[in-house]
Amino acid sequence: MTEITQSAQTEIPAREQVKFYQVGSFAVGNRLADLQWRSLQSDPNRKNSLTSGHRACQGCGEALGARYAIDTASTAAKGKMVAINATGCLEVFSTPYPETAWTIPWMHSLFGNAAAVAAGAAAGLKAMGKDDIRVVAQGGDGGTVDIGMACLSGMFERNDDVLFICYDNEAYMNTGVQRSGATPPAARTATTQPVGEHPGNVFTQGKDMPRIAMAHEIPYVATATVADLRDLEYKVQKAMTYRGARYLHVLVPCPLGWGSNSNLTVTLARLAIQTGLFPVYEAENGEITSVTKIRRPAPVEAYLKPQRRFAHVFKGPDSHEVLARIQAIADRNIKRYGLIEMDSLDEDVRERILSAPDDPAGRFAAALPGRQAMDVSNEPEND
Repeated sequence: MTEITQSAQTEIPAREQVKFYQVGSFAVGNRLADLQWRSLQSDPNRKNSLTSGHRACQGCGEALGARYAIDTASTAAKGKMVAINATGCLEVFSTPYPETAWTIPWMHSLFGNAAAVAAGAAAGLKAMGKDDIRVVAQGGDGGTVDIGMACLSGMFERNDDVLFICYDNEAYMNTGVQRSGATPPAARTATTQPVGEHPGNVFTQGKDMPRIAMAHEIPYVATATVADLRDLEYKVQKAMTYRGARYLHVLVPCPLGWGSNSNLTVTLARLAIQTGLFPVYEAENGEITSVTKIRRPAPVEAYLKPQRRFAHVFKGPDSHEVLARIQAIADRNIKRYGLIEMDSLDEDVRERILSAPDDPAGRFAAALPGRQAMDVSNEPEND
């Protein structure tokens, strides 16, 4: 039985120093903290990169994440920054022609080539001797994990000096909530309807984009959510201290696509962390360096129930089996990344996590019959 991985806790200096938190977040009271420990958003003179007037839905996690991420990147670059935006929700709600909610140099690319356009911008700026101007590319999970993956992999392989931020709402929300490579198992979308023998998205598909980025051994990879905005600020600031390719994957719940109340965006992002379904960590040069530990573990049901895209999971005859498979995915993440201190676990929970299969989604098992069919023995047949 494999032990739980022992991982270092991500330490954010500001969080360690500031002991007063607003309820439900790590944002600090502006007048109660020393200047050096205040968040960027607490500065009344901050640059609002994404300003008012955009047309995001109520409770949009992407709008919240983009504002914090780009404000932080722009400040780290001392205002010398250009953003390249893939087609998607963020582009559509922020720039309805002829208007824009961006107050920074901003360029709209095609759905799948934001990484290539950003790499070209960085190369052009360097050729002109203007490499003090930093380049940030951003897109949703469709423009990152699916359509844009080839360009993004090329950017990683060349180690182009670009920070790429993926705002992951786990489907193509802008075009009608179609399944993407980041859609979780069993989730209902327009193309994975809750009908048939196995309703919702299948278990054996999907891509873990942060781990794919890590496989390229680029300088910096991190995951974050809009539940911990101080963590998001910290990771963008840290990413901007590097040169070369960097990747940040941010979970941004979508009330419209997930079928959740608009006031639960931050709550759901926090539950994704607490269940282990979305591990939050940092990696440098292909190796994990720190993780965000789970302080209050929660069962996956607590995360799934508020979302109508998982409503069928609790109604079908196989609901117990489906929930067990989703819980196994969370437990595998906890074991793989070391998200919980072993001493803090009850014995039964620890046993369950340690027993989590290495392939909870059944991806390899699904391929096994075909492999067996093609297996030809080298032994000569007996007469």
